[in-house]
Amino acid sequence: MTLPAVSQPLPRSLRRRACIALAMLGLLPAGLPAMAQSAYPDKPVKLIVPYPPGGGVDILARNLSQALAERTKQSFVVENRAGANGIIGTEYVARAPADGYTLLLGNIGPNAINQALYPQLPYDCVSDFSPVVLAARSNHVVAVNPKVPANSIAELVALARERPGQLSFASSGQGGSPHLAGELFMLMTDTRMLHVPYRGAAPANTDLVAGQVDLTFTVLGPVLPYLRAGQLRALAVTGSEPSELLAGVPTVAQAGVPGYDVTTWFGIFAPAGTPGETVQRINALFNEVLADEAMRRKLNGLGYDIGGGTSGDFSGLVEREVEKWARVVKEAKVSVE
Repeated sequence: MTLPAVSQPLPRSLRRRACIALAMLGLLPAGLPAMAQSAYPDKPVKLIVPYPPGGGVDILARNLSQALAERTKQSFVVENRAGANGIIGTEYVARAPADGYTLLLGNIGPNAINQALYPQLPYDCVSDFSPVVLAARSNHVVAVNPKVPANSIAELVALARERPGQLSFASSGQGGSPHLAGELFMLMTDTRMLHVPYRGAAPANTDLVAGQVDLTFTVLGPVLPYLRAGQLRALAVTGSEPSELLAGVPTVAQAGVPGYDVTTWFGIFAPAGTPGETVQRINALFNEVLADEAMRRKLNGLGYDIGGGTSGDFSGLVEREVEKWARVVKEAKVSVE
Protein backbone atom coordinates (compact mmCIF):
# COMPACT_ATOMS: atom_id res chain seq x y z
CA MET A 1 0.00 0.00 0.00
CA THR A 2 1.32 3.47 -0.92
CA LEU A 3 1.10 6.23 1.64
CA PRO A 4 -0.55 9.43 0.34
CA ALA A 5 1.76 12.35 -0.24
CA VAL A 6 1.38 15.47 1.87
CA SER A 7 2.27 18.98 0.83
CA GLN A 8 3.49 20.05 4.29
CA PRO A 9 5.37 17.90 6.85
CA LEU A 10 3.25 16.80 9.77
CA PRO A 11 4.12 18.03 13.25
CA ARG A 12 6.48 15.65 15.00
CA SER A 13 3.91 14.49 17.58
CA LEU A 14 1.34 13.74 14.86
CA ARG A 15 3.95 11.98 12.73
CA ARG A 16 4.85 9.71 15.65
CA ARG A 17 1.18 8.87 16.30
CA ALA A 18 0.64 8.13 12.63
CA CYS A 19 3.60 5.75 12.57
CA ILE A 20 2.31 3.92 15.63
CA ALA A 21 -1.18 3.60 14.11
CA LEU A 22 0.19 2.31 10.82
CA ALA A 23 2.42 -0.17 12.64
CA MET A 24 -0.61 -1.55 14.49
CA LEU A 25 -2.35 -2.05 11.13
CA GLY A 26 0.71 -3.70 9.62
CA LEU A 27 0.95 -0.94 6.98
CA LEU A 28 4.24 0.70 8.05
CA PRO A 29 6.78 0.70 5.21
CA ALA A 30 10.44 -0.12 5.78
CA GLY A 31 12.38 2.78 7.30
CA LEU A 32 9.54 4.42 9.20
CA PRO A 33 10.17 2.68 12.56
CA ALA A 34 13.46 4.55 12.70
CA MET A 35 11.58 7.77 11.96
CA ALA A 36 9.26 7.13 14.89
CA GLN A 37 12.20 6.26 17.13
CA SER A 38 14.11 9.40 16.19
CA ALA A 39 11.17 11.51 17.38
CA TYR A 40 12.41 11.12 20.98
CA PRO A 41 12.06 13.39 22.83
CA ASP A 42 8.66 14.73 21.80
CA LYS A 43 7.81 16.13 25.24
CA PRO A 44 9.79 17.54 28.20
CA VAL A 45 12.29 15.21 29.88
CA LYS A 46 12.90 15.32 33.65
CA LEU A 47 16.48 14.90 34.81
CA ILE A 48 16.42 14.08 38.52
CA VAL A 49 19.31 15.22 40.69
CA PRO A 50 19.24 13.50 44.12
CA TYR A 51 20.95 16.47 45.81
CA PRO A 52 20.08 20.11 46.59
CA PRO A 53 20.49 22.91 44.03
CA GLY A 54 23.85 24.59 43.73
CA GLY A 55 26.13 21.60 44.35
CA GLY A 56 28.52 19.98 41.90
CA VAL A 57 26.06 17.35 40.65
CA ASP A 58 23.37 19.98 40.16
CA ILE A 59 25.73 22.20 38.16
CA LEU A 60 26.76 19.27 35.98
CA ALA A 61 23.10 18.40 35.36
CA ARG A 62 22.21 21.95 34.37
CA ASN A 63 25.08 22.21 31.91
CA LEU A 64 24.10 18.94 30.24
CA SER A 65 20.38 19.78 30.24
CA GLN A 66 20.93 23.15 28.60
CA ALA A 67 23.02 21.60 25.84
CA LEU A 68 20.46 18.83 25.25
CA ALA A 69 17.62 21.32 25.07
CA GLU A 70 19.49 23.37 22.49
CA ARG A 71 20.25 20.27 20.43
CA THR A 72 16.78 18.67 20.53
CA LYS A 73 14.61 21.83 20.76
CA GLN A 74 12.84 20.12 23.66
CA SER A 75 12.94 20.90 27.38
CA PHE A 76 15.23 18.95 29.71
CA VAL A 77 14.11 20.01 33.17
CA VAL A 78 16.42 19.52 36.16
CA GLU A 79 14.44 18.51 39.22
CA ASN A 80 16.16 18.32 42.62
CA ARG A 81 14.90 15.56 44.93
CA ALA A 82 17.42 15.64 47.75
CA GLY A 83 17.67 13.66 50.96
CA ALA A 84 18.90 10.49 52.66
CA ASN A 85 22.33 10.39 51.02
CA GLY A 86 20.82 10.48 47.53
CA ILE A 87 18.28 7.73 48.20
CA ILE A 88 15.09 9.78 47.82
CA GLY A 89 15.74 11.01 44.30
CA THR A 90 17.25 7.74 43.17
CA GLU A 91 14.27 5.72 44.37
CA TYR A 92 11.93 8.17 42.63
CA VAL A 93 13.52 7.34 39.28
CA ALA A 94 13.55 3.60 40.01
CA ARG A 95 9.74 3.76 40.42
CA ALA A 96 9.10 6.13 37.47
CA PRO A 97 7.53 5.04 34.15
CA ALA A 98 10.10 3.29 31.96
CA ASP A 99 9.53 5.53 28.94
CA GLY A 100 12.72 7.59 28.84
CA TYR A 101 11.13 10.79 30.09
CA THR A 102 12.34 10.53 33.69
CA LEU A 103 16.10 10.15 33.97
CA LEU A 104 18.56 10.22 36.86
CA LEU A 105 21.95 11.85 37.06
CA GLY A 106 23.32 9.24 39.42
CA ASN A 107 26.77 8.73 40.83
CA ILE A 108 29.05 6.43 42.78
CA GLY A 109 27.21 6.99 46.09
CA PRO A 110 23.52 6.25 45.54
CA ASN A 111 24.17 3.95 42.57
CA ALA A 112 26.98 1.78 43.96
CA ILE A 113 28.18 2.42 47.53
CA ASN A 114 24.68 2.62 49.04
CA GLN A 115 24.00 -0.98 48.04
CA ALA A 116 26.42 -2.12 50.75
CA LEU A 117 25.79 0.65 53.29
CA TYR A 118 22.01 0.31 53.63
CA PRO A 119 20.59 -3.19 54.24
CA GLN A 120 17.06 -1.85 53.66
CA LEU A 121 17.86 0.20 50.56
CA PRO A 122 14.51 0.68 48.75
CA TYR A 123 15.99 -0.06 45.32
CA ASP A 124 18.63 -2.31 43.79
CA CYS A 125 21.53 -0.47 42.18
CA VAL A 126 21.76 -2.99 39.34
CA SER A 127 18.35 -4.54 38.70
CA ASP A 128 16.19 -1.40 39.13
CA PHE A 129 17.94 0.74 36.51
CA SER A 130 18.95 0.81 32.87
CA PRO A 131 22.37 2.50 32.75
CA VAL A 132 22.47 4.85 29.76
CA VAL A 133 25.84 6.59 29.60
CA LEU A 134 28.78 7.71 31.70
CA ALA A 135 28.52 11.50 31.86
CA ALA A 136 31.70 12.50 33.68
CA ARG A 137 34.39 11.46 36.13
CA SER A 138 36.06 13.41 38.89
CA ASN A 139 39.40 12.48 40.35
CA HIS A 140 39.90 12.49 44.07
CA VAL A 141 43.10 13.93 45.50
CA VAL A 142 45.13 13.06 48.56
CA ALA A 143 45.74 16.54 49.96
CA VAL A 144 47.46 17.42 53.22
CA ASN A 145 47.70 20.55 55.32
CA PRO A 146 51.19 22.02 54.68
CA LYS A 147 52.11 21.46 58.33
CA VAL A 148 51.95 17.68 57.83
CA PRO A 149 55.55 16.43 57.32
CA ALA A 150 54.79 14.32 54.25
CA ASN A 151 55.61 15.30 50.68
CA SER A 152 54.75 12.00 49.00
CA ILE A 153 52.52 8.98 49.42
CA ALA A 154 55.50 6.95 50.65
CA GLU A 155 56.18 9.54 53.35
CA LEU A 156 52.49 9.65 54.30
CA VAL A 157 52.39 5.87 54.70
CA ALA A 158 55.56 5.94 56.80
CA LEU A 159 54.14 8.72 58.98
CA ALA A 160 50.82 6.89 59.45
CA ARG A 161 52.65 3.74 60.50
CA GLU A 162 54.83 5.72 62.88
CA ARG A 163 51.76 7.38 64.45
CA PRO A 164 48.96 4.80 64.23
CA GLY A 165 45.54 6.36 64.74
CA GLN A 166 46.94 9.88 65.20
CA LEU A 167 46.69 11.30 61.68
CA SER A 168 43.15 12.49 60.92
CA PHE A 169 41.44 12.60 57.54
CA ALA A 170 38.35 14.66 56.80
CA SER A 171 35.45 13.64 54.59
CA SER A 172 32.16 15.15 53.47
CA GLY A 173 30.23 12.51 55.41
CA GLN A 174 30.09 8.95 56.71
CA GLY A 175 29.92 6.43 53.88
CA GLY A 176 30.61 8.85 51.04
CA SER A 177 33.29 8.29 48.41
CA PRO A 178 35.91 10.49 50.19
CA HIS A 179 35.42 8.45 53.36
CA LEU A 180 35.67 5.11 51.55
CA ALA A 181 38.65 6.31 49.53
CA GLY A 182 40.42 6.76 52.85
CA GLU A 183 39.27 3.38 54.13
CA LEU A 184 40.53 1.68 50.95
CA PHE A 185 43.87 3.46 51.33
CA MET A 186 44.24 2.19 54.90
CA LEU A 187 43.32 -1.35 53.88
CA MET A 188 45.84 -1.38 51.04
CA THR A 189 48.70 0.23 53.03
CA ASP A 190 48.09 -1.47 56.38
CA THR A 191 47.78 1.87 58.14
CA ARG A 192 45.34 3.31 60.65
CA MET A 193 44.10 6.91 60.65
CA LEU A 194 41.21 8.70 62.33
CA HIS A 195 38.23 9.45 60.12
CA VAL A 196 36.51 12.79 60.85
CA PRO A 197 33.18 13.08 58.99
CA TYR A 198 31.65 16.51 58.28
CA ARG A 199 28.27 17.61 57.02
CA GLY A 200 29.51 18.41 53.54
CA ALA A 201 32.75 19.18 51.72
CA ALA A 202 32.86 22.90 52.54
CA PRO A 203 33.27 22.61 56.34
CA ALA A 204 35.65 19.68 55.91
CA ASN A 205 37.88 21.69 53.60
CA THR A 206 37.73 24.74 55.86
CA ASP A 207 39.01 22.75 58.83
CA LEU A 208 41.65 21.06 56.69
CA VAL A 209 43.04 24.43 55.56
CA ALA A 210 42.95 25.63 59.19
CA GLY A 211 44.91 22.57 60.33
CA GLN A 212 42.13 21.09 62.48
CA VAL A 213 42.53 17.86 60.49
CA ASP A 214 45.60 16.58 58.65
CA LEU A 215 44.50 15.35 55.24
CA THR A 216 41.67 14.39 52.94
CA PHE A 217 40.86 12.03 50.07
CA THR A 218 38.29 14.39 48.64
CA VAL A 219 36.99 15.09 45.14
CA LEU A 220 39.42 17.36 43.33
CA GLY A 221 37.17 20.20 42.18
CA PRO A 222 36.27 21.81 45.55
CA VAL A 223 39.88 21.86 46.84
CA LEU A 224 41.54 22.95 43.60
CA PRO A 225 41.58 26.66 44.60
CA TYR A 226 43.27 25.78 47.92
CA LEU A 227 45.88 23.69 46.12
CA ARG A 228 46.64 26.43 43.62
CA ALA A 229 46.92 28.99 46.45
CA GLY A 230 49.37 26.81 48.37
CA GLN A 231 46.99 26.38 51.30
CA LEU A 232 47.00 22.62 50.78
CA ARG A 233 49.55 20.25 49.24
CA ALA A 234 48.60 17.52 46.76
CA LEU A 235 50.42 14.22 47.21
CA ALA A 236 48.59 12.20 44.55
CA VAL A 237 45.37 11.78 42.66
CA THR A 238 43.38 8.63 43.27
CA GLY A 239 42.26 7.61 39.78
CA SER A 240 43.97 5.38 37.25
CA GLU A 241 45.31 8.36 35.27
CA PRO A 242 46.97 11.64 36.33
CA SER A 243 44.81 14.74 36.15
CA GLU A 244 45.31 17.51 33.60
CA LEU A 245 44.38 19.91 36.39
CA LEU A 246 47.38 18.93 38.55
CA ALA A 247 50.38 18.69 36.29
CA GLY A 248 53.19 16.60 37.72
CA VAL A 249 51.11 15.02 40.49
CA PRO A 250 51.19 11.19 40.26
CA THR A 251 48.42 8.73 40.93
CA VAL A 252 48.39 6.86 44.23
CA ALA A 253 49.17 3.68 42.29
CA GLN A 254 52.18 5.29 40.62
CA ALA A 255 53.31 6.63 43.98
CA GLY A 256 53.61 3.21 45.59
CA VAL A 257 50.18 1.64 46.17
CA PRO A 258 49.65 -0.59 43.10
CA GLY A 259 46.03 -1.22 42.18
CA TYR A 260 44.60 1.71 44.13
CA ASP A 261 41.92 3.41 42.03
CA VAL A 262 39.10 5.65 43.21
CA THR A 263 37.20 7.89 40.83
CA THR A 264 33.85 9.50 41.48
CA TRP A 265 31.70 8.95 38.40
CA PHE A 266 28.43 10.48 37.28
CA GLY A 267 26.06 8.89 34.81
CA ILE A 268 22.61 8.87 33.31
CA PHE A 269 20.18 6.15 34.38
CA ALA A 270 16.69 5.28 33.18
CA PRO A 271 14.26 3.04 35.07
CA ALA A 272 14.66 -0.68 34.47
CA GLY A 273 12.50 -1.87 31.59
CA THR A 274 13.07 1.20 29.43
CA PRO A 275 13.02 -0.06 25.80
CA GLY A 276 16.47 -0.73 24.41
CA GLU A 277 15.94 1.53 21.40
CA THR A 278 14.99 4.40 23.72
CA VAL A 279 18.10 3.83 25.85
CA GLN A 280 20.25 3.90 22.72
CA ARG A 281 18.60 7.09 21.48
CA ILE A 282 19.25 8.83 24.83
CA ASN A 283 22.80 7.48 24.81
CA ALA A 284 23.38 8.94 21.34
CA LEU A 285 22.07 12.35 22.39
CA PHE A 286 24.31 12.53 25.44
CA ASN A 287 27.34 11.36 23.45
CA GLU A 288 26.75 14.14 20.94
CA VAL A 289 26.71 16.71 23.73
CA LEU A 290 29.74 15.21 25.50
CA ALA A 291 31.74 15.21 22.26
CA ASP A 292 31.41 18.99 21.96
CA GLU A 293 34.72 20.76 22.62
CA ALA A 294 33.06 23.68 24.40
CA MET A 295 31.36 21.25 26.79
CA ARG A 296 34.66 19.49 27.45
CA ARG A 297 36.34 22.77 28.36
CA LYS A 298 33.42 23.80 30.55
CA LEU A 299 33.39 20.52 32.50
CA ASN A 300 37.18 20.48 32.82
CA GLY A 301 36.92 23.94 34.37
CA LEU A 302 34.55 22.50 36.97
CA GLY A 303 36.96 19.68 37.81
CA TYR A 304 35.33 16.97 35.67
CA ASP A 305 36.77 14.70 33.01
CA ILE A 306 34.37 14.13 30.14
CA GLY A 307 32.49 10.83 29.88
CA GLY A 308 30.74 9.11 26.98
CA GLY A 309 30.67 5.59 25.58
CA THR A 310 28.06 2.89 25.19
CA SER A 311 25.32 1.89 27.59
CA GLY A 312 27.02 -1.50 27.88
CA ASP A 313 30.28 0.12 28.95
CA PHE A 314 28.49 2.07 31.66
CA SER A 315 26.50 -0.94 32.82
CA GLY A 316 29.72 -2.90 33.27
CA LEU A 317 31.27 -0.05 35.27
CA VAL A 318 28.29 0.10 37.63
CA GLU A 319 28.35 -3.65 38.27
CA ARG A 320 32.09 -3.60 39.01
CA GLU A 321 31.74 -0.63 41.34
CA VAL A 322 28.89 -2.24 43.30
CA GLU A 323 31.05 -5.32 43.87
CA LYS A 324 34.17 -3.31 44.73
CA TRP A 325 32.60 -1.07 47.35
CA ALA A 326 30.71 -3.97 48.91
CA ARG A 327 34.10 -5.54 49.65
CA VAL A 328 35.52 -2.30 51.07
CA VAL A 329 32.49 -1.65 53.29
CA LYS A 330 32.66 -5.21 54.63
CA GLU A 331 36.41 -5.33 55.23
CA ALA A 332 36.57 -1.85 56.78
CA LYS A 333 33.41 -2.51 58.82
CA VAL A 334 31.86 0.79 57.69
CA SER A 335 28.42 1.62 59.03
CA VAL A 336 26.11 4.63 58.68
CA GLU A 337 24.09 3.83 61.79
